[in-house]
Amino acid sequence: MPETKPGTTLDLTLDAPELTARLVDIPSVSGTEKPLADAVEEALRALPHLTVERYGNNVVARTDLGRAERIILAGHIDTVPIADNVPSRLDENGILWGCGTTDMKSGVAVQLRIAVTVPAPNRDLTFVFYDNEEVAADLNGLGHVAAARPDLLEADFAVLLEPSDAQVEGGCQGTLRIHLRTEGERAHSARSWMGSNAIHAAAPILARLAAYEPRRPVIDGLEYREGLNAVAIEGGVANNVIPDACTVVVNYRYAPDRSEAEAVAHVREVFADCGIREFVVDDHSGAALPGLSHPAAAAFMAAVGGTAQPKFGWTDVSRFGALGVPAVNYGPGDALLAHKRDEHVAVERITHCENRLREWLTS
Repeated sequence: MPETKPGTTLDLTLDAPELTARLVDIPSVSGTEKPLADAVEEALRALPHLTVERYGNNVVARTDLGRAERIILAGHIDTVPIADNVPSRLDENGILWGCGTTDMKSGVAVQLRIAVTVPAPNRDLTFVFYDNEEVAADLNGLGHVAAARPDLLEADFAVLLEPSDAQVEGGCQGTLRIHLRTEGERAHSARSWMGSNAIHAAAPILARLAAYEPRRPVIDGLEYREGLNAVAIEGGVANNVIPDACTVVVNYRYAPDRSEAEAVAHVREVFADCGIREFVVDDHSGAALPGLSHPAAAAFMAAVGGTAQPKFGWTDVSRFGALGVPAVNYGPGDALLAHKRDEHVAVERITHCENRLREWLTS
């Protein structure tokens, strides 16, 4: 692996593992992606078979060969905060260590290698490199492009190179966060009968959660696993005060056969008789269907091999689903290593993903 070089240029003649290391060595924590976006844009503009557009710190490059289908290869260029894990390091076992190796600069390296080595693909390609995936949804660069320039994201099928350990993961589950508020009346704890304890009033909510049996629906042959869980509880004024307010924060992870409206309605129904005074949707990102029945998805599965798995977490395939573009997750990293101080990726996985994508796009 070459030593880190100064500056922010990208040499697309490097192989995918070396390119991953170079990407890791250009820090791009969410909100600071401009130098890396500049480097990606500069490298892609040097390729005559691509038309490149820039929107903020998001770069979109497209072929225009008149093919019957258009495919999107998408990946985010930001990372979580660095934890003493930059620069990158390659060990003797073929493991590349560093911030973003798994999530998801190895996937971005694969995108870039396909862009430079497949100038005449059998399907037209759109490469999307976007910022701010690791932070609040309203900052997400793919969402900004979808809102301002949906024409750039028109396609028949999309592959998001999120970490999936080189296995296809279909669709994604939705995630809904709700604040359930109970109310009481303050009083001195020495005379508790003069008040009403709002934390005690939350007991029916917790009991309902403890008894809840989540669904495990099968969609396109994939079994998804829902979950409804308390993730926080807030209440209390002082150690000698009966609290007059309590909030239970609930997260609902739901399968892609439910719409956003149906998910909210389901949670309301679960807690309908629990004495809730306020029901506040705090954050909501919808699910995405697997899309595995699409012909392009079938061809993709045949090329990359393996058995498709459900995506239990939420990813930006949801944004493609909202645009009517079926999408899957397929990347070299292992999602279980994402965001960890010891984040790493096997070089073999990077090369494997690149080769399988190239085979799909050239055979």
